[in-house]
Amino acid sequence: MNFNIKNTFITNLPGDQETENTRRQVDEACYSFVKPTKTESPELVHYSKEVAQFLGLSKSYCQSQQFLKIFTGNEIIENSKPYAMCYGGHQFGHWAGQLGDGRAINLAEVEHNAKRWALQLKGAGATPYSRSADGLAVLRSSIREHLCSEAMFHLGVPTTRSLSLSLTGTKVLRDVLYNGNPAYEKGAVVCRVATSFIRFGSFEIFASKRDNITLKKLADYTLKHFYPELEQGAKKGYVALFKAVSERTLEMVIHWQRVGFVHGVMNTDNMSILGLTIDYGPYGWLEGYDKKWTPNTTDIQHKRYQYGQQGDIALWNLLKLANALYPLVEDAAPLEEIITNYKKMYSVKYFEMMKSKLGLELDTKKDLKLIEQLELNLSLTETDMTIFFRGLANLSKELVVPEKADLTFLDSVKNAFYKIEEVKGETLLFWKDWIGQYVTRLQKEELSDIERKQKMNLVNPKYVLRNYMAQIAIEAADKGDYTVIDELYGLLKRPYDEQIDQEKWFAKRPEWARTKVGCSMLSCSS
Repeated sequence: MNFNIKNTFITNLPGDQETENTRRQVDEACYSFVKPTKTESPELVHYSKEVAQFLGLSKSYCQSQQFLKIFTGNEIIENSKPYAMCYGGHQFGHWAGQLGDGRAINLAEVEHNAKRWALQLKGAGATPYSRSADGLAVLRSSIREHLCSEAMFHLGVPTTRSLSLSLTGTKVLRDVLYNGNPAYEKGAVVCRVATSFIRFGSFEIFASKRDNITLKKLADYTLKHFYPELEQGAKKGYVALFKAVSERTLEMVIHWQRVGFVHGVMNTDNMSILGLTIDYGPYGWLEGYDKKWTPNTTDIQHKRYQYGQQGDIALWNLLKLANALYPLVEDAAPLEEIITNYKKMYSVKYFEMMKSKLGLELDTKKDLKLIEQLELNLSLTETDMTIFFRGLANLSKELVVPEKADLTFLDSVKNAFYKIEEVKGETLLFWKDWIGQYVTRLQKEELSDIERKQKMNLVNPKYVLRNYMAQIAIEAADKGDYTVIDELYGLLKRPYDEQIDQEKWFAKRPEWARTKVGCSMLSCSS
């Protein structure tokens, strides 16, 4: 296979002069050359046919030994120079200094059909940025990243992609919950694909060192290759760059909120300069509708990265990016204006998104109150977000809410309640009131019930990668059975379709998963 190599990142930006792969502080460099660690007995577990196709890789090649060797780090692509990127970041609100690709190695940038893609192995061994870690990854987290990258794309969420998932044949020691109980797990490697893996922290590291020369080079590179429509190499261009990044970030977070996704680790080193969902660690989807929920055990106490706060955290991260770009702009006013506009637009975009989930097209003065009351109702009892909104599309605008204390008016959404018997007393009255208001509001719309359902089903997915689903795939794969991975991969390519033969996956979290590690509790452990 002859890859069309276009290594713009390493040819346009300064690199680390030290070539030895030792942990160290790296100055005035955007990357360090490093080769992946060779594995003992690699095995391909799964690959994405779609990603392979847009990379120009045939089915036969993806099943070849060369494919396996390259995408497990055992063979270097001809004319390529693998490297790890240097960046810093704010982690849980605190400046962490130099971070960098501690367990990721960029193989190359390849071009196909006039589009350029960066290929990156996650779990391919130590780099100068690994600090005290080994740079490896385990099968458990690699399955989650591989499946989720592709699931998010098909949900319509901006994201990095995943080409392949492979076993390394080595055992990796990990303490899953950081509680002093490490155990050996199967090692694995994922090949991530994106137009670029530049992060907010890529700019922060140089601003923190007052290295404005390298900072400018990185900003100019980003403008030239990813925002060519903006003014190049000037203060206005850097302001425009920040504006574009803020808009893309806003779009990404609104999509997260729409499908109920919680990233779990919104540190600035995990924020893409292209507004892509990046670094799938302890993520999750809302099971019960709880805006304060976070899937990250490290975040349980302060809940910094909870579902309902993702828009605000994105803003906080954008402030840090603005601070990093300030030396190039030397004027706070235009950057502050963009931040202020983000605040306004988040409220507007969130409101529009929620209206679309409810099938509302016209504007009325009471729509905001209707949405706020719904969110309050959903939190009164444990109610599944995905199932609720999918079911709501089946509600008829001719429905008459009964006066007596029965629950037939909730038939379209009753499967979303974990314990429907808890909908009683004041809670029952709240739901009667809301359904009544919603039906009255629907009657003002011109759409028929069928037309509204079709529209709602395009924004409210039926299938998402719930943690318990991923855990089932993980446990099967750990025994050498990869059929569940393949089944979920196929399912999640069509998240908005009914897929009647896959109804078993359209279900609330089972009780066994409520407190199970990997379902309710997740950590950053790779």
